[in-house]
Amino acid sequence: MGNTDKFEMIAHTYDTPDRIQIAKLSSDAIRHYLVDAASKDAIDFGCGTGLVGMNLLNEFNSMLFLDTSPNMINQIKQKINDLHIQHADTLCFDFEQDSLSDLHADYIFMAQVLLHIKDVQVVLSRLFDVLNDEGHLLIVDFNKNENIVSDLVHNGFHPEALADMMVQIGYSDIEFQTFYTGSNLFMGHDASMFILDAKKGRR
Repeated sequence: MGNTDKFEMIAHTYDTPDRIQIAKLSSDAIRHYLVDAASKDAIDFGCGTGLVGMNLLNEFNSMLFLDTSPNMINQIKQKINDLHIQHADTLCFDFEQDSLSDLHADYIFMAQVLLHIKDVQVVLSRLFDVLNDEGHLLIVDFNKNENIVSDLVHNGFHPEALADMMVQIGYSDIEFQTFYTGSNLFMGHDASMFILDAKKGRR
């Protein structure tokens, strides 16, 4: 995934009060879309230090924390060990480089991850293959912000355009809404965040 080197360097100092607060807002938004999740298996995709996934651990039967950064994975491993969590595991893997045919989940969520992914369609297609039938992909990210110009990240997304792309992949029942607006939120700019829920229907 893009910017892995950057995340490797900041893993040990990543859990700032601002990031913890945004993670809580994101996990609360995700929780609203969960249905009968207690028997379901989830993946926190691009988990970082697990700030969002840790907030949602008790909602699921199991959770896999997945990231491309070994240092980030080491941080979440430490949390899992320190809290003696039994129903969580970790995986260091890059879906931009390859796919995993033996990985499956009922829910996949990614919070402020998609903006770091260069080839969005490829990754969303590979995650579609990971989802079980009737499974859900939940995306939390920034709405498109033309004031931001960066070679490192996308400057947000139009959820409508994202939904159109996902329909072409095979996702259905797509819903989205803006759930938070804040100052100095995205690379020093005021910004808003959306959540998008997409389903993989039965084949």
